[in-house]
Amino acid sequence: MTTEEIPVLAQFGLTGEQAEIRALARKIAQDRFKPRSLEWEETGKFPWENMEILAKAGLLGASVPEEYGGAGGTWLDAALILEQLGSACYVTAMAALGELGVQIRAIAAYGTEEQKRRFLPDVAAGKRICAVSMTEADAGSDIWAMRTKAVVDGDDVVVNGGKVLCSRADVAGLFIVYVRWSDDPGTRPIGAVLIERGTPGFTISPGRKTLGGEDLYDLTFENCRIPSSNVLVREDGFRRMLTAFNGQRCLNASISVGIAQGAQDAAVEYVKTRSQGGGLLGDHQGIRWMLADNEVEIQAARQLVWRAAANAAQAFPSRHEAAVAKVNANEMALRVTDRVLQIFGGNGWVKEMPAERYLRWARYGPLGGGTPQIQRNAIARELLK
Repeated sequence: MTTEEIPVLAQFGLTGEQAEIRALARKIAQDRFKPRSLEWEETGKFPWENMEILAKAGLLGASVPEEYGGAGGTWLDAALILEQLGSACYVTAMAALGELGVQIRAIAAYGTEEQKRRFLPDVAAGKRICAVSMTEADAGSDIWAMRTKAVVDGDDVVVNGGKVLCSRADVAGLFIVYVRWSDDPGTRPIGAVLIERGTPGFTISPGRKTLGGEDLYDLTFENCRIPSSNVLVREDGFRRMLTAFNGQRCLNASISVGIAQGAQDAAVEYVKTRSQGGGLLGDHQGIRWMLADNEVEIQAARQLVWRAAANAAQAFPSRHEAAVAKVNANEMALRVTDRVLQIFGGNGWVKEMPAERYLRWARYGPLGGGTPQIQRNAIARELLK
């Protein structure tokens, strides 16, 4: 029995439907996505085929409310799906993250009725990809330093500035862009607008290759004029968008758990067949202890991620629980995948073998959605309030 088959689901009150969602996501990920995971990395192509498979299975629209064509699922539903995708194909997991994460939840929570009806049904059907862009060249974790500015001009809003390291920009039809509504210092003037691909004044740079195989892009806005109906949040916008981003942190952590589990599964299979010292590699106590340490850490991290997601239900996860889950899962995945590469020995260094792949995939988690250092600051603030 593998870790994925151990019946721990009841601890979180998962319904039979959620158990089926998890099983379906695993089957699709292992059968359809895992065999081609290295191919998606090497070509740099967006995995449209995989997104269509997820959409037809009803998994891609899990975060879209039912009235707009989705499944109306919870954060835990999304976490269950992304964990399985992360165990098989990093590129596909990151592609699906937007449709299951903050972009869609922010529109569903803060968008106008017109915005929801205009954009969400196509997302659920896999016809429209959404991207979110917050990071700037001189504003990463220090979001208060962002300079991209939106100015109201009659019935329109004019956006000027630039963003960097935006994923999925090559295929996204809609971008949620964090903007500053005034020159006042601090975070209070920060909100967000919806900018559609092809809008005059909006350009996208050529992609930059990354360690995980997913290309990243820079965005430029030069007198980019959008209708005022495309404003997502303005008043108290930063607090609302930061709250929405707690969900992204939680789902980032779920992908990290999936990556670690995928690496662990690969290591277990490897030591069962690899000969060493007159027996199997798995007969050696040192190897067994590394596998046991992996198992302890994966199980613990999964519990924290599921707790944060389950407690959120249809709302956004709490800042504290999301931060705790993310720090733990991100750093756990690095330790687990490093041990797995060591278990594979020289074969772990070979590109065609899975060990080095999982180690590379694990490295993104601590970079995206807020670094562990930023999360630790948030955790400490909560403790010392």
